[in-house]
Order: sequence, then C-alpha cells, then structure tokens
Amino acid sequence: MKELKTHAGFPIAPAYGPEDLAGVDFERDIGRPGEYPFTRGIHKHMYRERLWTMRQYTGFGTPEETNARFKYLMAHGQDALNVAFDLPTQLGLDSDDVKAEGEVGRVGMAVDTLADMEAAFAGIPLDRVSVSLTINGMAAPITAMYYAVAEKQGAAPERVVTTPQNDILKEFIARGTWIYPVDPSLRLVADLIEFSARRYPRSNPVSVCGYHIREAGCTTAQEMAYGLAIAAAYVELMLTRGMAVDDFAPRISFNFTAWGKIFEEVAKFRAGRRLYARMLRERFGASNPRSWMFRSLIGGGGSAFAVQEPENNIVRGAYIALAGALAGAQTMALPTYDEAYTIPSPKAQLIALRTMQICAEESGAADTADPLAGSYYVEALTTAMEKQIIDELGRVERMGGIVEAVKSGAIQAEVARQAYLYEQRIVTGEVPKGAVNCHVGEQPVEADRDVELYSFDPRTTEAQLAKLARIRAQRDNGVVNATLDRLTDEARGRQNLMEPIMEAVKAYATLGEMAQAMRRVFGEHQEAVKL
Repeated sequence: MKELKTHAGFPIAPAYGPEDLAGVDFERDIGRPGEYPFTRGIHKHMYRERLWTMRQYTGFGTPEETNARFKYLMAHGQDALNVAFDLPTQLGLDSDDVKAEGEVGRVGMAVDTLADMEAAFAGIPLDRVSVSLTINGMAAPITAMYYAVAEKQGAAPERVVTTPQNDILKEFIARGTWIYPVDPSLRLVADLIEFSARRYPRSNPVSVCGYHIREAGCTTAQEMAYGLAIAAAYVELMLTRGMAVDDFAPRISFNFTAWGKIFEEVAKFRAGRRLYARMLRERFGASNPRSWMFRSLIGGGGSAFAVQEPENNIVRGAYIALAGALAGAQTMALPTYDEAYTIPSPKAQLIALRTMQICAEESGAADTADPLAGSYYVEALTTAMEKQIIDELGRVERMGGIVEAVKSGAIQAEVARQAYLYEQRIVTGEVPKGAVNCHVGEQPVEADRDVELYSFDPRTTEAQLAKLARIRAQRDNGVVNATLDRLTDEARGRQNLMEPIMEAVKAYATLGEMAQAMRRVFGEHQEAVKL
C-alpha cells in the first residue's frame, strides 16, 4: 500500500475511526462555533449570518489604472479591496530614485505622495469599503496616507476599516522588502498599532502573515507556528509599552494560505484557532473574547499554480476557495489562473472572483458552521497538527524566540531548507502536480498562447515621474522640510512616530523623503547570512 504524508510531514492512515480520537474532549477541544477555544470558527452561525469578505489582490501601474481595476471588480460584486504596491514603494524609494528604474508600477501600484493615494481611492468611500494594504517596511507612511485620504473624504475615524499588513518579522523571514534593522522596524510596527488602536478603532493595524513564509518554503505546521510566534512577539511588544492586551488584541488579524491538501489545511486552521485562543487567554491574560479570536484572510499563493496548462489553475483555485470556506475564513483572496505568467488580466481576476462567489452560493460549503466537525479524519488531523505546531513553536523558543531567530538568520535558514526539500518532492513526483510531474504527455504542452500577457507601458513611468515633479513644484517645500526634520528628531527619541509621519504626509512629503528621514537615525538592515 502506498504511504502518504501531509505537507507537514506526518503520515496519513488509510482510514480513521473512533479509536483515533482517544483523548479528545469535545467540550474542551472542539466545542461549539463561536465559543472558546473557537476550534469550529469564531462566529456562532458563521456564514449564515455573514459571508466571508471577497478581496482580490490588485494593483499595477499608476494609481489611476489601479483605481479603474478596483471599480471593475466592485462592479462585479467584490465587496472589499486588497492593494498591491510596486517594489520601489515597498522599499521606500521614490519613483525618480535611480534604484527604482525599471520597476515603477511594474508589479504593483506606484505611490510617491498623498496625491497618489487620493487618486487610487477617488470615488471609493472609505467609510463603507474596507481596504487591505499589502505593505510592511513602509506600512506607517502608507497607512498614514490612507488615513489622510479618509479624513479628506470626511469619513469618521470610527468607520474607517483598513488592514495594513505591517508584519515586518515575516518580511525579514520570507520576502526581503525590509528597510531598517529589526529593532527600529519593530518600533514602527508598534507605533502604528498604538496609533490606530487609539484613533481608528475598527482598523486592523497588523496582519500577521504566515502566507509569505509558506510561499517561501516552510511546511504547513511551520506556517501556523511561525505566525503564532510572530503574533506573540507583537503582543509582548505592545505590553512593554504599557498597553492593556484587550486594548489592541481584538484588532490583530492573520493572512494564511490554503493551497495544500484540503483536509490538512482545514485542520491547520482549526488547530491554530484554539492555540491562539489559549495563548491570548492563558499566557497574556486577555479577558475580552474578541481578543481570543483568530481572524484570518485565507487564500492561495502563486506557488500553488503552474505555468503548464494554466487553465488547470482555475480548478486549483476552486479547491483553495473550498478549503478556505471549510476552514472558516473571514476574508478570502484567490490567485488568478494567469499568475504564473503575468499581472492578472481583468478576465482572470473576474474568474477568481466568480470562483469565490460560486463556492459561497452554489457549493453548500457556507450552509452550516464547520461542516467537517466530528469527522474522525479531520479531528485526528487537527490533533496531530496541533502537536506539530507546538513542536515547531518549541523549536523557535530554542532558537531564542522569533525575534532573535530572525536576527540570527536561523528561521530564514530553516525556511530555505524546507523549500529545498519540498522542491525535491516535486521533482521526484512524491508530491503530484498535474501536467508538471504527472499526467504529462509525450509532447508536453507549450506555454498557453491564449493567456493575456500584461504589457508594461513605459508611459506609466513617465506619467508617474511627471506627477511627482508637479507635486514637488506645487507644495510648500519649507513646510515639507520642517516636517521631515521633526520626523528625524523624534526618531532619535522614543515618541510615537505616527504623528510626525501624518504631518509629513499631509504636507505632501514623498515616501522616499520620509524613509530617508528615518534612515538617518535607524540605518539599514544587514541580512544575517547563515550557511
């Protein structure tokens, strides 16, 4: 008989029965939906009362182009937004910086000043539409721009809902769009959490992102373990500032993948929810039940898809949507079938949106809360996954905790190791992938000629540079310089930097100018090399 394993590495039995649930206590470990420890979901009736939010990841070219795509998706039923920023923006570089050459607007929306965010959200009421901002090192200035746009629209702060990713630890681990060393980077994370908790109570000022760590190569269990460890680090960070845990923990959110084996993914989230609930209540003393809730965006990553026969990716996307629904997602985002080729086309994004809508309305997956509860297989997987996550959390502690593990490069090395091992499993066929390592004809299918490739227009860069030059000429540069000087001065102290950042943003200081004002004090991160 063929032996099978989960992506986390533990074996899958041919069949499961009551004997596999020995030691599981229903009330303690499983419980009811909407009740501690939230194994079965954070709401009593789940999707019968409120469907998951649908938020496709979107952004390219100029803010004006991105705004048009936002409105296209919303016209087809998307009820929230998820913004992609170009690489210079993520790195705190202005579009006219020599280091930005060739990258302006290429893999996301270019943002230089508040004027760009005004253009991106023109005609979109920010007191009625929730928006995720996939930004990390520059989360503080970009979120400040978002708040400033909302203010200009007349939106009441208590009605503004935004979710800047603001998870710099995963950036050090998995993506590399960091700017400052670890400690000042954590300061900026904390500044945004503190500022938002006090001024924008419905915003989610940090979205802990296991997603990118999984995309970088870690196992299923490691994705959840590292996410929980990062969340704990941010909680501890805020506690050292004197904030009460219940003043900020209800607004912590998560971003995870669900592209693997469906039942393993469901088990990962069920185990993660109860581990998080217990951590917040027992370790950190949170008393507000909302502080115990693991609120998650669930989606897939490009690594789930393949260049070969790209239409197959539509099917893969449907399974990701199903996994997310069965796992209890609060928000869902799907990769598009053309993602292995290009910036998503309108057609591809519409198919991904329709996939989520069909899953919600036609499949029955949303009809009842946690429909897989009581399955011998799923409950056994949930228990096994919980144990594996706990084991991985123990390994992180032996590295000195997540922050020290990031500083030393130990976590980065482990993720790289797992990525290599997984790629080996793909090459050998141990992990099957249709049209890639199995079901491949004698004449492999060539790249699909019907995929609509995004053609980057050099005029995009020209338009962005012209706008930036115009803003620099029209603004009061004396005021701008004064705000930047204040930002630098306060960076030398211990004050919350969001107020001077907001001041600089409203003066139309550029992202690069604000980044440099802080770089003068903080310096730049030097990545640990682990051989």
